[in-house]
Amino acid sequence: MIRGSRRLRVLVVAPSRYPLRQPHAGGLEAVVWDRVRWLRARGHEVTLVAADGSDFLGDVPEFRLPVPTWDRRADASDTMYPPGYADRLSSAMEAALLRLQADRHLFDVVDNHSLHGEPILWSREAGIPVVTTLHTPPLEPMLDAAARVIDHAHRFVAVSQATAQAWSAEGVDAFVFPNGIDTDRWTRGPGGTRWVWSGRIVPEKAPHLAIEAARLAGAEIVVAGRIGDVDYYEHMVRPLLDERARYVGALRQPDLCRLVGESAVALVTPMWEEPFGLVIAEALATGTPVAAFDIGGVSEVLAGAPAAAVVTPGDVGGLAAAAADLARQAQREPLTRVWTRRAAVRAHSLAGRYREVERVLAHTATQPVPVRRAPAVSW
Repeated sequence: MIRGSRRLRVLVVAPSRYPLRQPHAGGLEAVVWDRVRWLRARGHEVTLVAADGSDFLGDVPEFRLPVPTWDRRADASDTMYPPGYADRLSSAMEAALLRLQADRHLFDVVDNHSLHGEPILWSREAGIPVVTTLHTPPLEPMLDAAARVIDHAHRFVAVSQATAQAWSAEGVDAFVFPNGIDTDRWTRGPGGTRWVWSGRIVPEKAPHLAIEAARLAGAEIVVAGRIGDVDYYEHMVRPLLDERARYVGALRQPDLCRLVGESAVALVTPMWEEPFGLVIAEALATGTPVAAFDIGGVSEVLAGAPAAAVVTPGDVGGLAAAAADLARQAQREPLTRVWTRRAAVRAHSLAGRYREVERVLAHTATQPVPVRRAPAVSW
């Protein structure tokens, strides 16, 4: 329940590509799913704009966004859209804005996590303060929109210092607000002998390098996650699978927590400017040591973890050696998992971010916004 802060009426805008539901499509969807859930648990009134099929969606049709559908599974991609989808999404965003303009009085603030540029402009177009969280490296449509809301009540926050610096270089200043995880649900596990990799199966996450590292160290590895690039999976991941390298698909949170918590070490292998790396915080919360490529915000998430190591991105041999050392360390000292878990709770628990999130949303909600006159709309 809310203590010391007023009840907010929040419009949360989710990323549009995948529905918010388990098993989560990726870390971004998991973060927004948790955001809606605990804002409501704190007593705030939350309305969701998200892909059709999401949990928490209400009965406002204009706030349901279309889901991309592919004619061939082999064409499915996390980076491309099927023909015609971009136009359908733009039309849906326009409908959402019209509904928002008509119902302006129902909301105090927009909590925007979309990768689309349009919700950024809602502070100007609908006269509602907006907080936009930057979850990715700079995207051109979002940069264009950001340049048009300079004089409006808009606040940008970034999930890591590395992400904030990347956007700042493009002219968008953001204050750093790291992601959090529900450490009541990500619980400590007993550990084990096998290694684990979890996340989206896409080239920039490079799970094939984790499999190669495990093979080099003579370790068994389990890979879990949604296939976000079928061509990459078929050509780079599937040929490496065997009895010592298994792919178990996309798992719901309790099953993923169990898998990671029963592993000796978690590998994290981004080959792009990783904005945050939610899988790092999740693994640490289970007590599982993490060996990772040092790129983007990875080192920030690992800071203070007693069982963690980073190597140069792409250094498979270094990753294998670091992971093997961490596994041996945890085996020699059973309390390593306890200490790792405690450090993760201190650094990444959502419970520690309640007041910060509320403070950011509440402060932004009080900012005056120049209101553009909306056309008369009848529903």
